Amino acid sequence: MKRNIVIATVAAAALIGGGTATAIAVAGDDEAPAKKTVTVANDDNDRDDAQDTDDTARDRAEDKAEDKAENAADAKAAQITAADAIEAALKHTSGTAVSADLDDEGTTYVWDVDVLTGGGVWHSVQIDPATGKVLGSHTEKDDDGDDAAETAQIRDALKGSSVTAAEAAEAAASKGTVTSVDLDEESRDKAWEVDTTAANGTGSDWRVALDTGKVTADRTND
Repeated sequence: MKRNIVIATVAAAALIGGGTATAIAVAGDDEAPAKKTVTVANDDNDRDDAQDTDDTARDRAEDKAEDKAENAADAKAAQITAADAIEAALKHTSGTAVSADLDDEGTTYVWDVDVLTGGGVWHSVQIDPATGKVLGSHTEKDDDGDDAAETAQIRDALKGSSVTAAEAAEAAASKGTVTSVDLDEESRDKAWEVDTTAANGTGSDWRVALDTGKVTADRTND
């Protein structure tokens, strides 16, 4: 009787926690204790793990779909190409275009082109992506006090360069709609970084060589 009680108790414990338990059954005062292994499978944890995996996969798929939808909306808004937006900005403010980004301003889109003048002053010029008209411009303030160092680094990176930001945008346009052009002046192999969006909303990153204009896939974030 005692043996059955012990086994039943251990089995119940194993059922709660899942796994294998060894019970020592005692039949009487004169008998040696006997061991009996009770194995109880608990599938709850396995089911929870599977559910978590399914949820994670679903979340990733939803995020990917949202990213594609946003990218497609950006590409559709860029009726004026990045190269044309840069040229429009340079006609308004003479200097060197260092970046051009298609920004979502909430309900509207705008090309934001950063221009570095010969005197070392930074200007941000906004271009209408539907018409190519200049919507406004302003001088960038050196809030963190590092503009001088950044300017020197950019000028050094562009020294001897034969490919402008507009030309980099044109070179990468064969890969999709260009939504961003930025100078990577910090890496060893300095280049123009260009973001494109395909017709289905798939975004891609490219590097355009400063000297040859050669376009290669950007693997820096892989």
